[in-house]
Amino acid sequence: MTQVPLLDMTDVSVSFDGFYALTDLSIRLLPGELRSIIGPNGAGKTTFLDVITGKVKPTKGSVAFQGKNLRGLSEQKISRLGIGRKFQTPRVFDNLSVLRNLELAAAPMKNPVGLFRDTLPMSVKDDVQHLLGYVGLAPYARSQAGSLSHGQKQWLAIAMVVAQSPQLLLLDEPVAGLTDEETSRTAELIKSLAGKHTVVVIEHDMEFIRELNAPVTVLHQGTVLTEGLLDSVKKDPKVIEVYLGQSQD
Repeated sequence: MTQVPLLDMTDVSVSFDGFYALTDLSIRLLPGELRSIIGPNGAGKTTFLDVITGKVKPTKGSVAFQGKNLRGLSEQKISRLGIGRKFQTPRVFDNLSVLRNLELAAAPMKNPVGLFRDTLPMSVKDDVQHLLGYVGLAPYARSQAGSLSHGQKQWLAIAMVVAQSPQLLLLDEPVAGLTDEETSRTAELIKSLAGKHTVVVIEHDMEFIRELNAPVTVLHQGTVLTEGLLDSVKKDPKVIEVYLGQSQD
């Protein structure tokens, strides 16, 4: 039996004043899978995420999440359907504690007044405590988020998205600026999220992509160049020519 995709993007094109950032892009994501998206600058990776989350409207094509058409929906409505995104730069509240950052992300009520009242159900508070331990930030729960290292802010930003219980988790450059040790820890964290969530990772760090050991989709000029595991993708002559820029040995 063919598994029904969680996300189905079909023949999507995005034009900005005649420049096509995406051209007939088709990608399917299955429930619980981990997928890496790579490609040179300008390949369309960020626009791909922008289309899924409703920040950018496709010029043509269709985007369906759990069979529901996303075209025309606002970013807020798409988020509430179960799609969460971590941006390249960690978006945390520097002046609030790590704990409070996670509590705000996990709060069932997203109105401005309700967010700053300590009215979280005990089950949500328990989930927040679990998340703190899960990403290794429990010792820093009462510390201001602004005092964290860059790597710790990346983990907090990931945890804040996970706290919203998305079915589809979009991670944009989660290891940018991290040390080798932090990068390896982040790879293990992301692999542990797959299964419960469908996870998409956009990255330039090939060693990190190798550590994820997940199917890779290579974008070039706004369309899919090739797909497969990293070792096979790196041997593809098309990839060597347009992305890796090296000859085969």
